[in-house]
Amino acid sequence: MDNKVTNRAADNVRILAASMVEKANSGHPGGAMGGADFINILFSEYLVYDPENPYWEGRDRFFLDPGHMSPMLYSVLALTGKFTMEELSLFRQWGSPTPGHPELNVARGIENTSGPLGQGHTYAVGAAIAAKFLQARLGKEVMGQTIYTYISDGGVQEEISQGTGRLAGHLGLDNLIMFYDSNNIQLSTTTSAVTSEDVAQKYEAWKWKVLTINGNDPDAIRSALNTAQKVKGQPTLIIGKTIMGKGARKADGSSYENNCATHGAPLGGDAYLNTVKNLGGDVEHPFQIFPEVKELYARRTEELKKIVAVRYAAKAAWSKANPEAAAKLEAWFSGKVPTVNWGAIEQKAGSATRAASSTVLGALALQVENMVVASADLSNSDKTDGFLKKTHAFTRNDFSGAFLQAGVSELTMACCCIGMALHGGVIPACATFFVFSDYMKPAARMAALMEVPVKFIWTHDAFRVGEDGPTHEPVEQEAQIRLLEKLKNHKGHNSMLVLRPADAEETTVAWRLALENTSTPTALIFSRQNIANLPAGNDYSQVAKGAYIVAGSEADPDVVLVASGSEVSTLVAGAEKLRAEGIKVRIVSAPSEGLFRSQKKDYQESIIPQGVKVFGLTAGLPVTLEGLVGANGKVFGLESFGYSAPYKVLDEKLGFTAQNVYEQVKALLA
Repeated sequence: MDNKVTNRAADNVRILAASMVEKANSGHPGGAMGGADFINILFSEYLVYDPENPYWEGRDRFFLDPGHMSPMLYSVLALTGKFTMEELSLFRQWGSPTPGHPELNVARGIENTSGPLGQGHTYAVGAAIAAKFLQARLGKEVMGQTIYTYISDGGVQEEISQGTGRLAGHLGLDNLIMFYDSNNIQLSTTTSAVTSEDVAQKYEAWKWKVLTINGNDPDAIRSALNTAQKVKGQPTLIIGKTIMGKGARKADGSSYENNCATHGAPLGGDAYLNTVKNLGGDVEHPFQIFPEVKELYARRTEELKKIVAVRYAAKAAWSKANPEAAAKLEAWFSGKVPTVNWGAIEQKAGSATRAASSTVLGALALQVENMVVASADLSNSDKTDGFLKKTHAFTRNDFSGAFLQAGVSELTMACCCIGMALHGGVIPACATFFVFSDYMKPAARMAALMEVPVKFIWTHDAFRVGEDGPTHEPVEQEAQIRLLEKLKNHKGHNSMLVLRPADAEETTVAWRLALENTSTPTALIFSRQNIANLPAGNDYSQVAKGAYIVAGSEADPDVVLVASGSEVSTLVAGAEKLRAEGIKVRIVSAPSEGLFRSQKKDYQESIIPQGVKVFGLTAGLPVTLEGLVGANGKVFGLESFGYSAPYKVLDEKLGFTAQNVYEQVKALLA
C-alpha cells in the first residue's frame, strides 16, 4: 500500500472532522484528528463488510466507544459512501443523520449508539461472545467475523472497563481486537494528572495480548492488526500512542497539537484555516473527498465485493450441506419470535415469582436454542439456575453452553447483553437483585434508546428481602424503572416494557410477553417470597393488556383496588373484610402501566372507571401507582427506606396487611 495515499486519506478524515465541528461550532475535533490514521487503515484495508448488504450477519463489526469522536466515524463512513458531504456539514443539527454522538444505524455502518464512556467497548465484548456462541452452533464458515472496537483514555478510566477487561480476558475472546487511542490528553487536563497506572500491564494481567505502537504510523498499525488477527486464545489490545489534534495549527502557524483545547471545542478562526491548509485541504471547500482518496476507497469496495462473494459461496455450500443449521441461522437473525410450548409449563401454586421464573427459564433453555442468560454471581438466588441446570456456562475455548457467569459486575453484564443483541442472532437476558439495578441504569437507558430487546431479570423486588435490611431492600427502584415505561422512544412507543407479575401464573405470561417483545428491552421484576395465587378462574391472558380485573367485575364497584406484584394478594385478603360489610370491591392487577395506557380508552375506563374511588398499594414509592390511581383516590406505599427484620414482621410494621388495606379503604370511602 502506498503510504502517500494512505496518509492523504487520513488527512482527509482530519479535515472533514475539524470542518464538521467548526461549522457546528460544537464538538470534539482533537481526538478524531489523532485517531484518523487507525480508522482509515481499518476501513480501507481490514474491516470486512458487504458494501451492498449492511445487514450481512457474517460481517465484521466496529464499535466506537468514545462517542464524542463521532466526526472521525462519520468522516471515514463518508469515504465508504455511507454519508454525503452535505450530511457531514449538518453535524449536530436538527434532523440530520450526523448527531453529536453516533446513534445505532446499521444501514449507515453504525453498529452502536455511543453513550457514556466505557459502554461501547463492552458492547463489543458482548458481540464477540455472541459470535463465539453462534460459531459453536453454526460453524466458522458463516460465523468467522472479527469484532473491532475503539476506546479512549476516558473509556479506560471508567469503572466498567475493569469488568469488561476481566471478562474478555477470562473468556479468551480472540475474535476481539481493541484499539486504545492513547494520546495522554483529556478534556480538562493531561492523563498524567489523574492516573499513573500501567495500562499495558493491567490488560496483560487480564490475559490480553497487548501491542504498543505509534498509533499514527500506517505500517505500525498494519503490523499490529496483522499480529492481532493471528492471536489465539486471547483478545488483543493495540495501544496506539497518538497525537491529539494531529496536524492542527494555531493562528500564528505554530503547532496546536497535544493541547487540551482541541479536545472539546472547535479549532476556531485562523487556527482552523491554518489547520486545513496544513493538511492540504481547500479552505473554501473543506467538505470534499480528494480524488486519490475516492479512488482508494473505490478499490476497497471492489476488493470487498470479491471477498464477500467468496464468503457467500462458502455459505451457500454450507447451507446445502447443513440445511437445518441454515434454517436456524435465518430464523435467529430474522428476529422472529421463537416457538415455545407455553401451555406445557406447569407452575407450583403459591410459589415466589422468582421461582416461577426459574420454571419458565428451564423450559426456555430446552426450547429456545439461541437464548443466552447471564447472572451477576447470583444464579442460585435470582433463580436463573433454572436455565443453567439445562445447559452450562461459557468457559475459555468452550461456548457450546448458553450461560454467562458475569461475576459481580452488573453494569458490565448488562452492556455485554446489549452487545449480544446488537450483534444479532442471540436473545440475551441478564439477572441480579432489583436493588442492584441501580448499577445498571446507564445500560438500561441505552438499551431503551437503541430499542434492543434485552430481557432484564430483577428479583428480590421489595422490602421483603427482610433481614438484609435497607441496603438491599428496593423502595425507589420500581418508580425509577417505570420512568422508562413512560418515556417514548423515537418511534413513539414506550421505551421499555416493565412487568411485575402478581403470582406464578402471571409470571409465565410475563415471560411470554418478554419474548414476544422484539422492539424494546423488557424488565421482569420478581419476588423473593412466596405469593398466594390470584382467585380461581382468573383469565391470565389479560396480563397482555397491562392491567385487568382479577376479582369484582361488577359494573358499578364502590372502590377499585390496584396493585402489581405481591401486593395484589394483600388486596385480595383485604377485600374479603370489605365485602363482609357489603362494600362492592374490584381488584385490578396492573403488572404494566405502560401496556395498560397503550390500550384503547374504553378498555381503560372499563377497568378503572372515572369517578370511582381508587386505592393503590405498592411496596415502593407511592408515585409508582399515582398514574393509575389518579386524583380520586389514594396510594399507600413506602416513603422511607426499609428496615432489617423478617419480612412478615416488616409486613406488619409497615402496614402491608389485609387489616390495613381494610382500614385505608374505609377511610378513603368515608
